[in-house]
Amino acid sequence: MRSHKVTRGVDRAPHRSLFKASGFHPEELKRPLIGIVNSANEIVPGHIHLDTIAAAVKTGVRISGGTPIEFPTIAICDGIAMNHAGMHYSLASREIVADSIELMVESHCFDALVMITNCDKITPGMMMAAARLNLPAILVSGGPMFAGVQNGEKIDLSSVFEGVGAVRSGRMSEAELEEMEHKACPGCGSCAGMFTANSMNCMAEALGLALPGNGTIPAVSADRVLLAKEAGIQVMNLLRNGITTDRILVPEAFDNALAVDMALGCSTNTLLHLTALAHECGFKLDLRRVNEISKKTPQLCLLSPAGPDRIEDLGRAGGVTAVISELLEAKLLKPDLLTVTGKTIAENAAGTAVTDQTVIRSVKAPRRPQGGLAVLFGNLAPEGAVVKQGAVSESMQVFTGTARVFDSEESAVEAINLGAVTEGNVVVIRYEGPRGGPGMREMLAPTSVLAGMGLDDKVALITDGRFSGATRGASIGHISPEAASGGLIGLVEEGDQISIDLPRYSLELKVRDAELKKRKETWQPPEPKINHGYLKRYARLVSSAGSGAVLDEV
Repeated sequence: MRSHKVTRGVDRAPHRSLFKASGFHPEELKRPLIGIVNSANEIVPGHIHLDTIAAAVKTGVRISGGTPIEFPTIAICDGIAMNHAGMHYSLASREIVADSIELMVESHCFDALVMITNCDKITPGMMMAAARLNLPAILVSGGPMFAGVQNGEKIDLSSVFEGVGAVRSGRMSEAELEEMEHKACPGCGSCAGMFTANSMNCMAEALGLALPGNGTIPAVSADRVLLAKEAGIQVMNLLRNGITTDRILVPEAFDNALAVDMALGCSTNTLLHLTALAHECGFKLDLRRVNEISKKTPQLCLLSPAGPDRIEDLGRAGGVTAVISELLEAKLLKPDLLTVTGKTIAENAAGTAVTDQTVIRSVKAPRRPQGGLAVLFGNLAPEGAVVKQGAVSESMQVFTGTARVFDSEESAVEAINLGAVTEGNVVVIRYEGPRGGPGMREMLAPTSVLAGMGLDDKVALITDGRFSGATRGASIGHISPEAASGGLIGLVEEGDQISIDLPRYSLELKVRDAELKKRKETWQPPEPKINHGYLKRYARLVSSAGSGAVLDEV
């Protein structure tokens, strides 16, 4: 046991003295020490209830003969950080989450790890730490929020963001928006659509790093507490059987996760995080592989923001396990991969069936014949750009438009609100990448305002930043290389023609090479928007979005 380094032998009397100062009984120190990392805090609605989840996990660990020891990590609410300087820090926090867990686990010699999470950067940060540490580890989320209801229709956080645009364009009154903001988020949990938080909690299930039900059991359900207890019990089984993360997070598991991603229609951010997680596992996730899997994996669900269903509906219809069962039956997944249950993914799904085919379609009658995400390539994105193609209207699948160019999210939003963006435009927002942002901000505000104005099927938006999982429409992000690193997006000028062709996975700037060469000669990147503190160091070390925006080793 790793923990024997701090609990056994004469030389460790000082260490045991410190444990006893914290109230640990000698009998507890004879058992395996299980780290329980908890991202609970009082500002993130997905995390305000995680102390309850942590208590249940610790009960499960004790039931199975371990000693649970809880410690914290940080969590940022992307919704509250959205559309101001705070969003620069969101993606960058993923590395802090992973690093802080590594520091705590290695310093204190935990034998295994349970990771209690829920929201956008915290879930991938925790999984990255688990891969790096290569211990018996299991992830358990706090579960999704229920949808709100207004005028008999389900709403969620994205509805409120789009409501802002509706008010700006006169399509909604401020009183209606105030009612919506009160009703959209009715309680604790990760926001109700297939946004990044729920996408990543479903990906943890598909990868095999979380128990079945992790992605969909509601935050306020007793089943969520039971799942947490089961996670505590199961991590002890992983420890006893020597099942470490390297036996679960194999390359084939990422293929499975991508297939489930395509079937569910998850957030574009999943590709950023899965690429970073693969990096921690010691291999590269080729973004062209995404398109190969997307071509053969149909989209089975139409979840908010792409459609009317929410995570509660997905859970009611059978959850991620039912989607996995559908894909297994069609031979679109590798069935024999190990998971944290100690069983294979096929064994976990055995006997599971879809209970509502209006929410989870069959492979034979899907929502779309191809997957929910696509990676585009071309002169604007030689290293790739990502689009949630399942949330793009048919009229925008092939589109050529006139560039409106902005060097920040704020200037783009201001122009949209003033009516300066019109049908047929391609909004270009640059210097918002991992390095140029710094921090690769989410662009939910401009896309939501466009949707609220009824322009989401008439205007495209491309950026070297990224999008919230709540984004819909022809919104193409993660353009790599980014503008600050000399990417072609930095040379786009007002009035240029930009061609988008989703069926051909193509994104092209229609400007002659000679003209681009001339522009390059006079190009200078702007000063960083934030050039102090953590983000100054982050911008110096971070890689491109095409590489997962991981910190380069130096």
